[in-house]
Amino acid sequence: SLGMALTALTTSVLAFGVLRFFTGLGVGIIVATGGAIVAEFAPAGRRNFFNAIAYSGVPAGGVMASLAALALEDAIGWRGLFMIGATPILFLLPAAWFLLPESPKWLVATGRSMRAQELCLKFGLPESQFLTKPVSREAAAKAHVTPSSPTGKSGFAAIFSRVYLPGTLLIGTMSFMGLLSTYGLNTWLPVIMENNGASAAHSMYTLLFLNGGAVVGGLFASMIADRVGAKAVITVTFTLAAISLMILPFTNNVYLTYIPIVIAGVGVLGTQVLTYGLTSNYFDTSARAAGVAWCAGFGRLGGIVGPMATGLMIGAGFGPTWAFGMFAGVAVIGVICTVLIPKSPAVEQVISTEPTASPHASARVTEGVS
Repeated sequence: SLGMALTALTTSVLAFGVLRFFTGLGVGIIVATGGAIVAEFAPAGRRNFFNAIAYSGVPAGGVMASLAALALEDAIGWRGLFMIGATPILFLLPAAWFLLPESPKWLVATGRSMRAQELCLKFGLPESQFLTKPVSREAAAKAHVTPSSPTGKSGFAAIFSRVYLPGTLLIGTMSFMGLLSTYGLNTWLPVIMENNGASAAHSMYTLLFLNGGAVVGGLFASMIADRVGAKAVITVTFTLAAISLMILPFTNNVYLTYIPIVIAGVGVLGTQVLTYGLTSNYFDTSARAAGVAWCAGFGRLGGIVGPMATGLMIGAGFGPTWAFGMFAGVAVIGVICTVLIPKSPAVEQVISTEPTASPHASARVTEGVS
């Protein structure tokens, strides 16, 4: 919020760039920790849907930004639009400070079980789900299961360990491809559509349909992902993106172009939402925040490459067919990476720490599906 407000006051390109970088740091941290805490609180069978609700805020914000620009830019200019972007400090920061609890699972894992119990009582959280601690290697051996942390490490050391490394690299590449297309299309889609014969007004509305399709389609796809698995759904959505982007430049009717654009929104932006959900579920608690940070951070490199590569193609005189073909090819690479992701080595196994449990009950090991 501070970065957005200060950006609105800049008078040079250098200051503008520095403050956008500063703003990006805040956004990146929100994306990483937000996904981790949603995964901590979400019911085991609805994690993809809960993640989709959280991350659909990205394309929903894109819709709101497009509407604000269309309605207000002539009246308040770009500086006023950046001031609107600073308003979360007035309502979202207080809400998060007073209403968002710390993860009880994380508190238990760091030895603060009493604080975790207080939070469960305050917010009505089921103790059987949240008052748990990771299985020790000794307890796991006695129970003939593996520890909840398959690496014995935490953070980035865990996600780049031998156990997680193949999945980490493939998830990073998926996110890179997804955000390459997301930022490339959000930046250049109106220009590409104008080059394809659409009017300036219709070209601006394409962003609304792109992001609107991502919001609705991402939520719907996430509900299916909770039933059949995120990997299968992401494979389908990436494929839909590739097909819709390939046929888009050959759709002559202006209004009919909105159909493949909506599908592309689901397949590109919606897929990125599902990728965050898959990442949150792929890593165990000790590595979850680092895993989501890697997914978001490495993916942001694609968010840099996408607009640059598209701009270079347009500047070099390549037509819409080439631009959409590039995005379709990127989606195909996403399909391949998704198919190759191995099964997660993380298994949710915990020992109950309920205060009322007997000594025998407290040693009970419960195993779930990650």
